[in-house]
Amino acid sequence: MTKAKTSTWQNAPLDAETRVTSDHHQSLRVWLRMLACTNLIGTHVRQKLQAQFGITLPRFDLMAQLERAPQGLKMGELTRRLMVTGGKAGQQQFQRMAAEHERWVVDLFDDLTVKQKTLLAELLTALKRSATERLLAAGGPR
Repeated sequence: MTKAKTSTWQNAPLDAETRVTSDHHQSLRVWLRMLACTNLIGTHVRQKLQAQFGITLPRFDLMAQLERAPQGLKMGELTRRLMVTGGKAGQQQFQRMAAEHERWVVDLFDDLTVKQKTLLAELLTALKRSATERLLAAGGPR
């Protein structure tokens, strides 16, 4: 970690995750750490999408869904509002945005090794599976 990164981190405002103390339950600490990371990355991506493409994250997410189901959705007025057209120009614009979006996220994870990213993905997969099973067993949301 560089000095610039260290000083930025040390000067960062306290959030729920950084205020957690050792007497808090480990599960709460993990949850708050994940939430802090999600918020940090989400804010960065939202700002970059707005600055570079003039689009919000919800609009980008919807465009990503449309890209995945090009023949399964009728868009009408929605396509006009989301800058998506049936022609090549809208698809090319989305492809450019998607590539930049991926680059921003990859860049934020760049200091982690492949092994660390693999382990993190495996742990989050196990957590997702466990949480989903418990919620389904309790009749809760998916």
